[in-house]
Amino acid sequence: MTVKPRIKADGEEDRVESMLKKAGCLELHYKVQECINTTKDWRKCQGAVNDFKDCITKYKKKMIAKLQR
Repeated sequence: MTVKPRIKADGEEDRVESMLKKAGCLELHYKVQECINTTKDWRKCQGAVNDFKDCITKYKKKMIAKLQR
């Protein structure tokens, strides 16, 4: 099963997915969802979870550095 972007009834993209796309982490988010859906156990998906976490952390640090300029 492939996880696909969520589109609201009014055609607007999901806000969380928009933020993840902006951060560059959307595909990693999909990998986590796919793994959990396939294995039915998030503990078996720690590689994907950690990759996603690292991506979000890098984005947050980038945004903080940008604000401090």
